[in-house]
Amino acid sequence: MTAPPRVLVIKLSALGDVILAMAAFARIRAAHPGAHITLLTTPPYEALMRASPWFDAVETDGRPRTLTGFLRLIGRLRRAPYQRVYDLQSNDRTNLYFQALRPFPPLWSGTAFGCARPHRNPARMRMHTLEREADQLRTAGIWPDAPIAPGAASGPNIGWLLGESPCGPDHSAPLALLVPGSSVGRPLKRWPARAYGHLARALLARGYEVVIIGGESERHIGEEIAREAPGIRDLTGQTDFGEIARLGARAHIAVGNDTGPLHLIAAAGAPTLALFSSQSDPGLSAPRGRVAILRAIALEDLDPDVVLDKALAISRWPGP
Repeated sequence: MTAPPRVLVIKLSALGDVILAMAAFARIRAAHPGAHITLLTTPPYEALMRASPWFDAVETDGRPRTLTGFLRLIGRLRRAPYQRVYDLQSNDRTNLYFQALRPFPPLWSGTAFGCARPHRNPARMRMHTLEREADQLRTAGIWPDAPIAPGAASGPNIGWLLGESPCGPDHSAPLALLVPGSSVGRPLKRWPARAYGHLARALLARGYEVVIIGGESERHIGEEIAREAPGIRDLTGQTDFGEIARLGARAHIAVGNDTGPLHLIAAAGAPTLALFSSQSDPGLSAPRGRVAILRAIALEDLDPDVVLDKALAISRWPGP
């Protein structure tokens, strides 16, 4: 019996990028229905991707920190052997992986010099991630009608992650999710905790249940907001990706910085208000779905009352 073809997909980080890449993951699986598809990623996304419907295997050593680890990874990639590689990370690291697999690399889609399916669109770094990856798969020959015009690509479908979660809000108090964190090295992407506290107090006064979402490293932010707005529920450091998605499916409104969990919440269907500073460009990386954007060069200059008005305008709760 002939072994199924082997396909490798590379997506190492970060959470928002992994969420946006789910549209490409689904397209790759559809193009290779009988293949054995492996995802090369990093440890934070292992459980999420193992639960997904697209991969037969998930490997998490995609960012080795030592020469020994690098050589071990390249040796394994050589032995696989993969007929196709879709490099959705396409950075200096993964381009090096391609060069290390010479002289007989697999058929490779990405930006690596000399690869068989190069994505050479000169505008690629000015495209939103969704359209850029769709265009890459178009040039790879598996998505001929890829949506590549600005704003044309739909957000990822995460119905598989929601499971038995309801598709919309339940009948308890209207739920507002606040996502006040960001990557540790990007503090300028954070709207101040005191501003989130002002917003939380205003939402509580209007009858919302207010829940703070964030990672373990953001507990201090949740605690500061909780001091500013007694009565909120602080779940920083207490939710996995599936729980965040299910909260997003229930939420009437979500407000947050440009950070990974907000992408997950938007993909789950929550009306989402994303706050962007000069540190990132929503045209390249904003969540997709029922999403509105507010921008300020410095987020500390963003008026909490302006944020409140925008949030209430897109909320799916009509108000008391």
